[in-house]
Amino acid sequence: MPVLSIRLADGVLAFDGRLTIARVSETERQLEDMLARSPGPLLIDLSGLTRIDTVGAWIVHRLLRDRPGSGITGASADAERLLAEVSAADRPCEVRPVTEPFILRELRRLGEYVYAFRDSAVSALDFIGLTIISAWRAIAAGRGVRWNAVWVQMEQVGVNALGIIGLMSFLIGIVLAQQGAVQLRQFGAEVFVINLVGRATFRELGILLTAIMVAGRSASAFAAQIGSMKLAEEVDAMRTIGLDPIEVLVLPRTIALILMMPLLAFYASVLGVVGGGLFSWAELGIPPATFAQRLREVVPMSDFWIGLSKAPVFGAIIAIIGCHQGFQVTGNAESVGQRTTQAVVEAIFIVIVLDAFFAVFYTALGLS
Repeated sequence: MPVLSIRLADGVLAFDGRLTIARVSETERQLEDMLARSPGPLLIDLSGLTRIDTVGAWIVHRLLRDRPGSGITGASADAERLLAEVSAADRPCEVRPVTEPFILRELRRLGEYVYAFRDSAVSALDFIGLTIISAWRAIAAGRGVRWNAVWVQMEQVGVNALGIIGLMSFLIGIVLAQQGAVQLRQFGAEVFVINLVGRATFRELGILLTAIMVAGRSASAFAAQIGSMKLAEEVDAMRTIGLDPIEVLVLPRTIALILMMPLLAFYASVLGVVGGGLFSWAELGIPPATFAQRLREVVPMSDFWIGLSKAPVFGAIIAIIGCHQGFQVTGNAESVGQRTTQAVVEAIFIVIVLDAFFAVFYTALGLS
């Protein structure tokens, strides 16, 4: 007896044997020859089948699909189940996605960004509240702050950053003095380079550039450290043994940045002024003593205190954003990279927005 026998008589197509992938080529040829002589609907008799696989079910389904009005008879329960699954899987597939009009696509993306920003802002506010509550609980319970962890974080975010922040501020001071001299030389007012370097550095650039550098350095480190701990389930282990991850991981980092940011800002401002002073001495012939005396005359103490007043706020924001993004890590190492990048971007963005807010606020108070 052959493996598969196909008969066509009076509109009835009967299969006997095994309708499987093993003889699909020969089966296709036989069906093509038979069906050319019978173009109408068919009654497909599957009562003689001993076995049918997915390929066989696809052949039967295609006959039913391409010949409207056709039907089947004699199918076993397994055959009916397989035919139903093949039929459900027979859906049109788009090789290329449907192109959306440019305006609609950009509007949709803008809406997605707005929703993502809203969710991120709400989540960040929740995290700030959770951090404040955890700090209050630690103080109320008598545990206090883990100062050993704070000292370690102060060394990492502050002392270890002195080199890069000092070099950056020194070079920015030189650039600021050079560009100011180029413009002021047209009016014979090179001496006012001291005003430009002094006031801009102590009031704005010192703290702003320091905050941006710390955001890129420390916010990314916090997000990566906490994110890696979360992937390794160390955060869950802390909760299991009764430790609050916010109290252990977030509070020391936040306190360390709040304490170190004013010192780093002052350090950066001084080196920025030193850079501007050295350039003025070398290129404009202004002696250091004259530069320092003029600096004392034109830079009011209000500029110094305004610059330092922003530092603790920037430090707290940078630390909280970095830690918050670290706790958002899920899944795999790719999430660590995404959250680290997002922590840096968000921290720098918020720092610049807050700096603009402080500028408007202090100007409204008459401290311009």
